[in-house]
Amino acid sequence: MSISLPTKGEITVQNEEEHSKVLDNADLIIEYLKILEVEYVFGVPGGAIEPLYNALARATDINAPKVVVARHEAGAAFMAEGYARETGKLGVCCATTGPGSTNLLTGVASAYADNVPMLVITAQTPLPKFGKNALQESSCTAIDTVAIFRKCTRYSTLISHSEQMNTKLIAALMAANHTPNGPAHISIPSDILRQTAMGTSQVSIGRLTQVGTLTDNAAVEKLTQMMSEAWRVAIFLGKGCGPAIDEILKFSDLTHAPIVTGPAGKRWVDGYHKRYRGVYGFAGHISAQETLEDKEIDLVIAVGAPITELGTGGWQQQLLGERLVHIDTTVEHFSRTPMAQHHVCGDLKAIFQQLNQNISEGLKWGRSWGSVDVIQKRFADNKSEAAVHGYQITLNDPQACLSDAVPLKPQRVVKEFSQAIPSHFRLHLDAGNTWAWFTHYFHRKNAQGNYHIAMGFGSMGWAIGAAIGSTFGSKQPSVCITGDGSYLMSGQEITVALQHQLPVIYVVLNDSVLGMVKHGQILGGAEQVGFELPEINYAKLAEAMGIEGITVRTPEELMAIDWQRLGNKKAPTMINLVIDGDEIPPMGQRVKGLADQNESATPGG
Repeated sequence: MSISLPTKGEITVQNEEEHSKVLDNADLIIEYLKILEVEYVFGVPGGAIEPLYNALARATDINAPKVVVARHEAGAAFMAEGYARETGKLGVCCATTGPGSTNLLTGVASAYADNVPMLVITAQTPLPKFGKNALQESSCTAIDTVAIFRKCTRYSTLISHSEQMNTKLIAALMAANHTPNGPAHISIPSDILRQTAMGTSQVSIGRLTQVGTLTDNAAVEKLTQMMSEAWRVAIFLGKGCGPAIDEILKFSDLTHAPIVTGPAGKRWVDGYHKRYRGVYGFAGHISAQETLEDKEIDLVIAVGAPITELGTGGWQQQLLGERLVHIDTTVEHFSRTPMAQHHVCGDLKAIFQQLNQNISEGLKWGRSWGSVDVIQKRFADNKSEAAVHGYQITLNDPQACLSDAVPLKPQRVVKEFSQAIPSHFRLHLDAGNTWAWFTHYFHRKNAQGNYHIAMGFGSMGWAIGAAIGSTFGSKQPSVCITGDGSYLMSGQEITVALQHQLPVIYVVLNDSVLGMVKHGQILGGAEQVGFELPEINYAKLAEAMGIEGITVRTPEELMAIDWQRLGNKKAPTMINLVIDGDEIPPMGQRVKGLADQNESATPGG
């Protein structure tokens, strides 16, 4: 039995009794990963998953994936997710049976919520032990991990016979990579992993990753007709617009359409673009809200937007009203915009190429669209406001961005980071007040997608692992901005960056509280309880691990951070950044949403 690779694009499994090389099922998995050019497998070893690690150890050729051992299985899943986001390749994570598998769950759920393609491999105790209350048993008669993962994956299955291995592995890879993307889970008993691979099959690897998105040309033509009848339009960008961003910006140029984004969509837009009006939704900007409230706008075109609570400000009607046109690659997203005038499904780039061609023809015949919006008018009347920031976005409390106060104002920290962090550094923002401060105050010219935020599931600690996975994939420095609460949950993963000599810069916004809990309770009028954390010097904690630690307390120390030096290191860095914990983050809309939920049972987390 052997695996032969007649071409780079094909993998053939066939019976050859005379062949000297014998592959087991674990080897078969590695062969698929090699052909898919997966560079790393993130996980934590254990008894039942040992055959997979044996196969990884045997695969010594240059194309074989390397082992990255996380400190906790959730961290491994976050790393795989960060790697997939960065590279566009499949993220792969693995864990042993029982608690190893369930520890993966939060990271896998986060990938599912944000449509990140991953292969999740978990082990089971040997088949003869099923139903006998074996140690860490997670079969269907114990803690059924296959059933648990079924609720947060695109595919979840138990491989109970060697004959199933090839077929189910192919099914998992296709499920992960096809729209909508997401994690796919295969659970394999350790004795099955050790058995000789069986069966005869040939598969084109391109079929495993091919996205079969068809564009509805008739829907595009209908949108063109709607555009011909409109005078002014606005664009709302979600996180999925990246592949089409150049065409979308061209559309904005042709129609003079102002641009508004969700918190995750801002990664694709130059913060200083002349028509960018900021973020709508969680921690958003008044300029974005006023743009969508402008009565002269006939159409609001939402692109690549999954329509989440945080991305829409709690499903506000300024966006989700009768003017809406929703363009997306995923039909599922349309279920949340039944009020829209029109839905267009297909490849976003192809849609906007066709749309731009039609609009260009209209311009040749003298058709035009409105060129001045309400925000441009206001900034034209108040040139000093525009001059201070250089962009046409209205900030809350802009003077705090210039404050020299100690403890440092978070607004000042974020403004300094916007200007100082090199544009090629990857930025990862953890759940909590970090979301609010950076969504509202972080603006830089970079529009290459190097700004990452995972708001689908909102997992604390996500950025700590994702920054590592991203650095493995990009070979570029990453900056993880996290709170002290998140770091206390998952901070041990910094030692993975140490072990692999990765330039990951960890910034802990240290205010000795669970900031979002504290301010949520204050803004919502709840009892103030359960948010206190001990005072910890995270720089000294890092130094105890052999990692450079820097404490920043003053504006002078903030401006003295040498980002280039830290990015050029072959090692991680910890920046213990002490901030004013009494500053109120721009999260009032989220608190109001929670209050409305309690009063009227509105859906949402």
